[in-house]
Amino acid sequence: MPDLPTEIHKTGTDNGWHGIIEEGGQFPPEKDRYHMYIGLFCPFAHRANLVRHVKHLTDIITLDVVKPYPKGKDGYPGWQFPESNDEYPNATVDSLFGSKYLHELYFKADKDYKGKYSVPLLWDKKTNTIVNNESAELLRWLPTAFNSMLEPKIAEIDLYPTSLCAQIDEITPWMQSLINLGVYKAGFAPTQEGYEQGVIPLFAALNKLEALVAKNGGPYILGKTLTELDLRAYATIVRFDSIYVQHFKTNLGTIRHDYPVLNNWLSNLFYNHQGFRESTDFKHIKENYTKSHFDINPLAITPLGPFPDVEEGYEEDWSKLKVGQVKMPVVLEAQQKL
Repeated sequence: MPDLPTEIHKTGTDNGWHGIIEEGGQFPPEKDRYHMYIGLFCPFAHRANLVRHVKHLTDIITLDVVKPYPKGKDGYPGWQFPESNDEYPNATVDSLFGSKYLHELYFKADKDYKGKYSVPLLWDKKTNTIVNNESAELLRWLPTAFNSMLEPKIAEIDLYPTSLCAQIDEITPWMQSLINLGVYKAGFAPTQEGYEQGVIPLFAALNKLEALVAKNGGPYILGKTLTELDLRAYATIVRFDSIYVQHFKTNLGTIRHDYPVLNNWLSNLFYNHQGFRESTDFKHIKENYTKSHFDINPLAITPLGPFPDVEEGYEEDWSKLKVGQVKMPVVLEAQQKL
């Protein structure tokens, strides 16, 4: 589970880093100055990597990718880099320092750091330190950080447009709490009661999101404009049928069967929108969850299905889609309270 946003970083704390790339700031936009570390399995790191792709920053911000497993007991020693780029498909060595573990980078930036060794992590090659390791913050400012260096058509892509700020700010809290974190609340619950307290609101929120996308008429959550909400939701929903349904027991319904509108939204992003399919690696996703959570899946067997991971076929006429929902009474009751 990701770290939640905290205050500014100070040496020896677990606060993390909250820098911003901006003109005239401590971290100005420069090509090849910044380096991002991610795990392709992590939905929160996926947000930052999606920005790299959607805003055509892949040639501006370089990238390294940790292996999806093992992580170690209780999170230590943490995520590992492969010994060579051939060891695990699409995982990379640490091209900057040759580190074996991600935590080495955290201690390189702060020898007294006491927090978690999470991804994403954005590194500044010039000052040799971490810029930011909070995905929600990166999702907000990274899309505009390099606009001065981009072609006008790409610079115009605004994931937090002024006209939609109020809607984004209203939706973000319940999407983050009930969907993005909701799968973890259900999946990591140590008791039956805790599991139900997580899974019921999760599907209530999915019901609400399905109705919202249908009301706005697609192809994006807020209608005709791609926003940070789409990136935030995609990173969770693309993993839903392939891993969360079986691994986290979020099986009151599936995206492909119970949510036709969200399924159409997902299919469009995955197959038709630059950056989404390219940044999604189901081998990393499936093997991370199933081979890292030994208390949930002690034999570390990775299911092959579902097939395909994302259903093909996109209905351009959104009026033809029937709005779906999970009709379990306790879910509908919870939905009414949202």
